[in-house]
Amino acid sequence: MELAITTHPSAERYLIAVEGEIDISNADKLRNAIDLALEQPTERVELDFSQVPYIDSTGIGVLVGAARRASDRKRTLSITGAQPNVLRVAQLLGVDKDISISAA
Repeated sequence: MELAITTHPSAERYLIAVEGEIDISNADKLRNAIDLALEQPTERVELDFSQVPYIDSTGIGVLVGAARRASDRKRTLSITGAQPNVLRVAQLLGVDKDISISAA
């Protein structure tokens, strides 16, 4: 499944809507989208994961790195709409301690 990323920047937040499975074959695409968002003047970056059924360890690594870069830049990074499988993986690996994650 191809990973589709749509951005919706505004003054309040920079929304990144992600659709598809996140794995080693496309994690760079997500990393690039988050890095671009973190360069914007918006203080809050939100990832909409409502259409993400699966994330592997490479994708989790992208999120952990993004959380660190967001913190370094005094930005807030959050994930909304996480499906049960994605939420469970994030919680098992402790990602929810670095990033605010809410379920679908």
